[in-house]
Amino acid sequence: MKRLCMAVMAICVLLSCSEKKKEDTTLSGLKQSDFISEVDGKPTALYVLKNKNGAEACVTNYGGRLVSVMVPDKNGKMTDVVLGYDNIADYIASDGNFGALIGRYGNRIAQGKFTLDGVEYELPHNDNGHCLHGGPEGYHAVMWDAKQINGQSVELTRISKDGEAGFPGNLDIKVTYTLTDDNAVDIKYEATTDKPTVVNLTNHSYFNLSGVPGSQILDQEIMINADNYTPVDDLLIPTSVIDPVENTPLDLRQPVAIGAHINESFDQLVKGGGYDMNWVLNTNGDINTLAAKAYSPTSGIGLEVYTNEPGIQFYTGNFMSGQDKGKHGVLYPHRGAFCLETQHYPDSPNQPSFPSVVLRPDEKYMSHCIYKFIVNK
Repeated sequence: MKRLCMAVMAICVLLSCSEKKKEDTTLSGLKQSDFISEVDGKPTALYVLKNKNGAEACVTNYGGRLVSVMVPDKNGKMTDVVLGYDNIADYIASDGNFGALIGRYGNRIAQGKFTLDGVEYELPHNDNGHCLHGGPEGYHAVMWDAKQINGQSVELTRISKDGEAGFPGNLDIKVTYTLTDDNAVDIKYEATTDKPTVVNLTNHSYFNLSGVPGSQILDQEIMINADNYTPVDDLLIPTSVIDPVENTPLDLRQPVAIGAHINESFDQLVKGGGYDMNWVLNTNGDINTLAAKAYSPTSGIGLEVYTNEPGIQFYTGNFMSGQDKGKHGVLYPHRGAFCLETQHYPDSPNQPSFPSVVLRPDEKYMSHCIYKFIVNK
């Protein structure tokens, strides 16, 4: 009888451990325990969001990163559509931006400096003498305080201190990720400052809609609702003019395969090594008007982008080396993903003709981006 009781207890322990292990594993195969660590004295974690359709999004508070997004393909198979890593150690070791919150200023600021109200501010020079994405220790590489509001939303907050990376003002930031019941990742950014500053927040998720791990995105389609773009110089800094996309490979107003024109000799494509520029959206800041759309004929998964921002950066993984080992040991190839970063235009602090990115103490910064996933069967 004693042996029987011990056997039963052993089975119960095994079942309990098995159940715990099952609960620890997300739909995308990530283990929450692999995201438990500590950075700068703060605990890291993986926050799991689920909606009524069974879709799932995972967010970590290290860099405010979107780690995975599981949505159905044309056959109903749940598919991870963003690139990243399957543990916190790899995120910490990487200097990349997979899924990250970007700030204080997304994109480039020329010469790593700008002047505001007569005061010149010096920033990190981490991109050919320019400042890119807030510098090497931008918001993608810091800890955020996280609070899971409910099963579908997580709130990330932090105070970016006056002088951090050279930017003025204590910036009080709140970013809310919500997985909606129509399979959209809804991102709301809010910020206030106690001193005039510049702000341009965005998300740097790398998307591959095909459902084929380690594949390129050249056969996936792209549409951007923009008549114009901001041309750049050899170091990808806007020249201050706004040019029409008409009669150029940058005319993406109708869906076209990403690979159809990416290797053409058009100077902007040559400078970027592919698509890597800012489009001037036709949406007039209307969050309900479609800004961009991508689609994979392989999976049938489509991505619609909505934003109140005036621009969007379309980037096609031109600097991906093929050596980066991502989730589940998959090597991510050159042009293995694309990014659609909603934003104000690059180098706006130095370009008075561009929409202003200045935030003052009596104002509130509010930016809104929706990545909505649909299926075309």
